[in-house]
Amino acid sequence: MAKAKTDTGMDTDGEAGAGAAGASEVTSTLGYEQARDELIEVVRSLEAGGTTLEESLALWERGEELAKVCRRWLDGARARLDAALAEEEEAGAEE
Repeated sequence: MAKAKTDTGMDTDGEAGAGAAGASEVTSTLGYEQARDELIEVVRSLEAGGTTLEESLALWERGEELAKVCRRWLDGARARLDAALAEEEEAGAEE
């Protein structure tokens, strides 16, 4: 019996299947906005209910992965801002 994939990359029966092996690889290439938007959809799906336990767990795992991607982007942005501010302070101190 063939399984269809959902937009979260999970099989319709809630199992990650073969697609999950490449999920981390795909997730690591997502931009912040893409990961955030998909995370919003995952949360909406979980809040709406009507899914099996297996589907809910798969969605939750995907959400955790997406949240990590967002966190990495935000941490990187914070580091860049901190570095820029430090350079600005150093330049101001030299004048």
